[in-house]
Amino acid sequence: MSTSETRAITRELKLHSALLGGVVALLWAIEILDVAVFRGSLDALGIRPRTIPGLVGIALAPWLHGGFAHLIANTVPFVALGWLILLRKKSDLALVTLLSALVGGLGVWLIGSSSSVHIGASGVIFGYFGFLLLRGWFERSLLSIALSLVVGFVYGGMIWGVLPTRVGISWEGHLFGFLGGVLAARLLGGRLRAQAAGAAGRSMSTR
Repeated sequence: MSTSETRAITRELKLHSALLGGVVALLWAIEILDVAVFRGSLDALGIRPRTIPGLVGIALAPWLHGGFAHLIANTVPFVALGWLILLRKKSDLALVTLLSALVGGLGVWLIGSSSSVHIGASGVIFGYFGFLLLRGWFERSLLSIALSLVVGFVYGGMIWGVLPTRVGISWEGHLFGFLGGVLAARLLGGRLRAQAAGAAGRSMSTR
């Protein structure tokens, strides 16, 4: 590996660290502010199913957590799965995050208990999980399939989180966030396969 390639990889890894680290720092700053200044009242800004004010929570809920234990539990998988998405393309992370938050939030708003308030980044994390798990199926490349298998082996137990097995856990957010990630995998995977097919067609036509 040449010096220029090493420097390029180092720059890319630093950028990944800055991006994910910046988001994590913001999550922690919000939680510290919520606990120290607002006494946990910011949590009321989460998703309130089937209420007009609750729609605002779709955008705010991923930034809010019910205490530091909740935030710690979300920080590690957020960084690990987010970094695996960043490895290929930074714009992938933006699209997967957006679709996971939007589909997950709307799903919660539509079917969640009317007396509940949903907060936390776990819906986005489940979106990352769904994207990485199904990306290999939609892209059909050896690298993406291998990554899907690794993610399934390491994080496969997460799939049970989409079922209503524990009280106080937003399984609706997990389920619809996961589906948002699958949708992102379908969109990006289909686009890459179309690009590959187009490139193959052009190659054949030049022979």
